[in-house]
Amino acid sequence: MLSWYTIEPIDVLLFRESKPFSPGEGSWANGQFPPMPITVFQAIRSALPHYGYKQQDKKRNLTFIGPFLLDEQDTLWLPTPKDLLCVSKKDNPTEAEDYNKDATDTWDKIKRLQPKDTQPGWDYICFDRDKLQPMVPPQLEDNEFICGSPQPWIKAEALSKYLQGNNFENKKDNKDKDYFCDHPWSLQILPHIHMKSGTRQVRDEEGYFTEIAVRMHPGWRLVAGISIKIDQTVVRLGGEGHRAIVSPIKPLKSWQDLEQFSEQKSSNFAYLLTPGIAEKQKAKYGVYPSNWKETLRGCVSDRPLLWGGRTQIKRRVLNSQAKGNWQPALSPQRAFVPPGTVYSFGENLPKDKLLLPDSNNDDLETFRQLNYGKLLWGKIK
Repeated sequence: MLSWYTIEPIDVLLFRESKPFSPGEGSWANGQFPPMPITVFQAIRSALPHYGYKQQDKKRNLTFIGPFLLDEQDTLWLPTPKDLLCVSKKDNPTEAEDYNKDATDTWDKIKRLQPKDTQPGWDYICFDRDKLQPMVPPQLEDNEFICGSPQPWIKAEALSKYLQGNNFENKKDNKDKDYFCDHPWSLQILPHIHMKSGTRQVRDEEGYFTEIAVRMHPGWRLVAGISIKIDQTVVRLGGEGHRAIVSPIKPLKSWQDLEQFSEQKSSNFAYLLTPGIAEKQKAKYGVYPSNWKETLRGCVSDRPLLWGGRTQIKRRVLNSQAKGNWQPALSPQRAFVPPGTVYSFGENLPKDKLLLPDSNNDDLETFRQLNYGKLLWGKIK
């Protein structure tokens, strides 16, 4: 059974994206937020006694889920499904359409993208017949138009409604519009300037670079579940030694309501809750696994999350051109499918319960323990 904890930052948080980076003129290190599950897991894990350094001391005896977002009312927020479209109405048929390429909260109803073969009027759309068919907008009324996408975060309560196949409408007598919110954090630019010793000049190497940190809005926290009880403590989270307060909380009812969707039952679509890995072939990644192609009718996703992997490099010795011994280092080796990705299926469903390669190695076993690629199953009425 999982115990739930909030992770409340004391200051800004810094999670540098997994791309090659060398400080120098014009260098810019973007951040990635929310952090990957293994980052938060290791932060919470650091509050437990150390297992030891020997091979026989290594254990994989903990399970984990998260991180997600929790607001000041302890409401659970999750990534918005990426197949949702905001639809607005025109009072005058000749009125210009106001389309927002990004997220919007000015909508009358929300509809879903549909597999191309279920919608009339798309017979002549061109796409590679050897690839997956595209997902297309549904039929709209004459005075309706697509005005953008909903905000990037959805309440767990609303996600349950979505997985049951229900629609969202913006009416005065309901709260559907309150189901979505924008990113509850702001970005903070952190310039770093290293001066030459004894001078007023910037170093030629590693003299100037910029990092992007995240500052969460007041009342907002990360939340995650782990299969062990921990007292309130402070842990290091992310780069530059930033800290966060880990506090136990009561089990989340909204999460318990979502757990019923972990089983496929009579489902016809799946929602990706945590980052997954879709392997097309060995070391080549995509949005969906190659063995899903026969059952998959369509999918909607976004750009991949580049993260993971370890390698060894020789770093330059300080104040010298010589290189030292081999040292472990992170390298971008995997492209994770982002949470919120939606898969539409026909009559047959895949056997996989997690969006992970069907292989046996230490890395994948860790991903399974940490619930990477967790799918929630729903049915469109």
